[in-house]
Amino acid sequence: MKARCPYENLYIYFLRGLIKREEEKMLGKGFLGNWVEDGTCFLFFSEPAYDLVAHLLEIRGDLELLEQYEMSYEQWQGGTLEPITVSEFFIVPPWGSDVAAEGGKRIILDPGVVFGNGLHPTTRDCLRALSFVRKGFAFKRVLDLGTGTGILAVASGLLGAEQVLAVDLNPLCAQTALKNVMLNRLGQVVEVMEKNALEVVREKADLVIANIHYEVIKELLEKDRFRQVPRVIISGLMRSQARQVQQDLRKYEIPVIREWEHEMTWYTILAGGRKVHGGRKQKNSH
Repeated sequence: MKARCPYENLYIYFLRGLIKREEEKMLGKGFLGNWVEDGTCFLFFSEPAYDLVAHLLEIRGDLELLEQYEMSYEQWQGGTLEPITVSEFFIVPPWGSDVAAEGGKRIILDPGVVFGNGLHPTTRDCLRALSFVRKGFAFKRVLDLGTGTGILAVASGLLGAEQVLAVDLNPLCAQTALKNVMLNRLGQVVEVMEKNALEVVREKADLVIANIHYEVIKELLEKDRFRQVPRVIISGLMRSQARQVQQDLRKYEIPVIREWEHEMTWYTILAGGRKVHGGRKQKNSH
């Protein structure tokens, strides 16, 4: 019997204040995760949970329910989670993992309620960049900053990296990434850490992937250790941000090896090491 997607409708409760890990155990079997951001949290459920949330609010007088939402899982993720092929990777959800791969490397990915399902242009272009790097550069140690679902860390492991450190400050992202690492049987290769990217940039790496907020990228570029990494993939950039990053790279005399762009909106830059002759800009429309 074919497995079904465990997520259909999402019920989301937006709270001012933060709940503790042990308090999550009070939220029932329909609880899917807790997204923490700037002193607020989004509690996700697969079924209505107003009574459970109200009980938590009674116990914790410092919490406040700001909004509640109901939507389909497809609305939240921005599309249907169907098997897709990106470069040499075949990405399938666990409930579709019986689908035959059309060659390439299979990534089993359960994004849960975290973004990073392979649909976003920057995720796809980072996967393309990883494949491109691997053709001419044998990386052994990879640092994946802002790992999200862990898709790029898993891809690095499948490409032959011996050690991958996947880092995310968001607890739900770290939990989701670890789940996907285990789904792909890469627990001996990929370590997931809940930490600020700026705190781990000193870790030794042949390749750093930074598909992360622009403000963090700017701070990373100021770090000597980051600038000394042989290869860096910088993504999550919009047009003006990409131009600024290119200026910074020139200032530090770091060659841009190749660039990917999607509809002149999202940009991904591969840089580092010596100049690679024949590097060019690639335009992606899908």
